[in-house]
Amino acid sequence: MSLLAGINQPADLRSLSHGDLDRLAREIRHFLIRHVATTGGHLGPNLGVVELTLALHRVFDSPRDRLLWDVGHQTYVHKIVTGRAGEFSGLRQRGGLSGYPSREESAHDHIEHSHASAALSYADGMAKAGQLAGVTDRHIVAVVGDGALTGGLAWEALNNIAEAPDRPLVIVVNDNGRSYAPTVGGLARHLATLRTHHPGLERLASRGRHDLDGAGTAGRALHRTPHAADEGIEGCLRAGTRERHTDSVMPHPLFVELGLEYLGPVDGHDIAALEATLVRAKAHGAPVVVHCVTRKGHGYAPAEQDEEDHLHGIGVIDPRTGRPLRPAGPTWSAVFGRELMELAEVHPGVVAVTAAMPGSVGLNDFAARYPARFFDVGIAEQHAVASAAGMAMAGLHPVIALYGTFLNRALDQVLMDLALHRLGATLVLDRSGVTGDDGPSHNGLWDLAMLQAVPGLRIAAPRDAHTLREQLRQAVSINDAPTVLRYPRGGVGPAIPAVGSAGTVDVLRETPETGVLLIAIGAMARIALEAAGLCAEQGVEITVVDPGWVKPLPRELLALAAEHSLVVTVEDGLLSGGVGAAVAQALHEADVRTRVRALGVSDGFPPQATRAEILAEAGLTAQAVAQTIIQAVVTAVSPGPRAASAPKSH
Repeated sequence: MSLLAGINQPADLRSLSHGDLDRLAREIRHFLIRHVATTGGHLGPNLGVVELTLALHRVFDSPRDRLLWDVGHQTYVHKIVTGRAGEFSGLRQRGGLSGYPSREESAHDHIEHSHASAALSYADGMAKAGQLAGVTDRHIVAVVGDGALTGGLAWEALNNIAEAPDRPLVIVVNDNGRSYAPTVGGLARHLATLRTHHPGLERLASRGRHDLDGAGTAGRALHRTPHAADEGIEGCLRAGTRERHTDSVMPHPLFVELGLEYLGPVDGHDIAALEATLVRAKAHGAPVVVHCVTRKGHGYAPAEQDEEDHLHGIGVIDPRTGRPLRPAGPTWSAVFGRELMELAEVHPGVVAVTAAMPGSVGLNDFAARYPARFFDVGIAEQHAVASAAGMAMAGLHPVIALYGTFLNRALDQVLMDLALHRLGATLVLDRSGVTGDDGPSHNGLWDLAMLQAVPGLRIAAPRDAHTLREQLRQAVSINDAPTVLRYPRGGVGPAIPAVGSAGTVDVLRETPETGVLLIAIGAMARIALEAAGLCAEQGVEITVVDPGWVKPLPRELLALAAEHSLVVTVEDGLLSGGVGAAVAQALHEADVRTRVRALGVSDGFPPQATRAEILAEAGLTAQAVAQTIIQAVVTAVSPGPRAASAPKSH
C-alpha cells in the first residue's frame, strides 16, 4: 500500500520510521514527476527539498509553527504533506492549485507572493509581533535558498534578526548552489568552501555524479515495458538513492560574527541527520542558521543531467526523458538574445546584465560568446540597475534583461540612478504584461504604468521579431537617456508587416475613413488587426496603427488621433496610468477633443490562469475589442468640435 495515500496532515509523518520515510520520499518524487510532467511547473527545486520538507514537518508543528519558504516555488512537497496532494491535477491552472504558497489554500501557507529574498523580513516581523504578544511557544522557520541570499533585502533582515537574540527564529539555508542558474558571488564561494571541507558532503557530490551513469540506461530499458512511463520514472528514482551521511557542527565567522548560531553543513537528503540538527535549532532559544546542502532535481536523472537549470521550470514533458512534448517555436527571449549577440559584434561597449536568470531571458549564448561582457549579479535587481548606471557613466552601454515583474524592485534605481543622470542603458523586460499561470505576483502588468512617471525614459513595445530587432538597435544607439523594451512571455509569432507609415508610426491597416483609430501596443497588434477585421464585417472600417515607441508618444500619433472621432488603445498592461491614459492626457493638453477609449487590464492581481484566459476576462480578445468598438460607434453622440490646430509636442 502507498504510504503517501495515508499522509493528509503533517502529524501523519511523525509515526513513520526512517525506513518508511525513505520510501515515502521515493513515492513523493514519483508523484511530483508524474503530475508536474502533465501540468508544467517547478520540478527541479521540489525534487531537491523532499527530505528537508519531511524533516521540517516532523520537527515543527505547522501551522502553529510558521514555515516560510523563500523562494515559494519549492513548496510542492509542503503542499502534499499538508493535505493538498489530491489537487495536483489542477496545478497552476485556472481555479486550481497555485504553484506558490497561497493563504487562500491553506492555513499552512503564510506568504502569498514568491519574489525572492523577502522571507527573512517576514520572519523578523513575525518574531517581533510574537515577542510583543508574549508568545513563547511558537517557532518561526524561514527556508531560504542560497540564491535568495544574493538579494540585499535578505541581508537587511539578517542585520535586524541578529540584533535581537531574545527573538528566536530558525533560518534554514537550502544550499543547492543555484537559483535559476548557478549561484554567483562571494557568498556562493563561502558556502562552497563549507561544503568542500566536509568529507561526507564531498562524497554526496561525487556519488551524485556516479548515480547518473546508470539512470539513463535504466530508463531506456524500462521504456520498452508495458508500463513504460511509471517504471521509467521509478528507474530514475532508484538511480538517485544513496547512503546516509552524518552532519557536523561547525561555527563560521560569516554568520557567527553577526551574532547568529551556525549549525551544519548537513546533508539535505538525510532525514535523520536533518531532524537531529533541526531539533537542536528548535531548542536553541536564539536566532540560528541551519546550513542544509541539497541537490536540485535530486533523484531524477533527467533533472540532474540538465546542465542549464536542472529542469527548474518546465512545460509539459515526457516523464521518462524529461524532454518537452510540445516543441516550442522561436520565443521573444531567443530573438532578443540572438540580436544582442549581433549588436555586440559591432558595438564593443554593449554589455549584458541579468539577475540570476541568463537562460530564462535569452542570454546563455551571449554569456558563452562574450564572457567578459556578461554580468550575472544574482537575485539583486536593484544592484543590477545601479551597477549598470556605473557602467554607463564609464562609457559602456549596459543591456539589463529582467522579468517584467521583477523590475518593480528596481524602480528607484531606474528613476534616481539611470534617469536622473540621463544615462544610456537599456532595460529589456521579458514576460511583461499578462504572464498567467505563475499567478498574481508574476504578471508583468505594472511596467507601462510605473515607467510613465520616469522623466526622459523612452519605452518601446515590439509587435514581432522584426520590430524587436529594430527597436533594440535603436535603443543601444541612445546614450543620453535610459530606454526600455518590453515584450510578453512565449512564442513571438509570425511577422506583422506595416502597410504604410506616418512618420515613426507604423500603419498596419489603412482606411480612408476617419472614424476609428485603433492604437495597438506591442504584441497586442495581432488582436487589434483581428478585431478590425471583425468590425469591417459589420461595416465599421478602422485604421490600425502601431506607434512602436510609446513613451514619449510620437507627435505623428497625436496628429492621427486628432483626425479621428474615436481613438481606442489596446494594451496588456494596467489601465490606470498606462499608454491609453497617456494618449488621453496628451490629447487633452493639446485641446484635442477626440474621444479616447482605453482597453487594458483593470486588476493588477488577476488570478492564476493562462495568458489567453486573463486577456479574455479583461475584454482583450479580438471579439471583445470589436464588440467594444462597434458599441461605441453605434451609441456615439456627436463628438463635438475638435481643435483646428495641431497637437502640442509631447
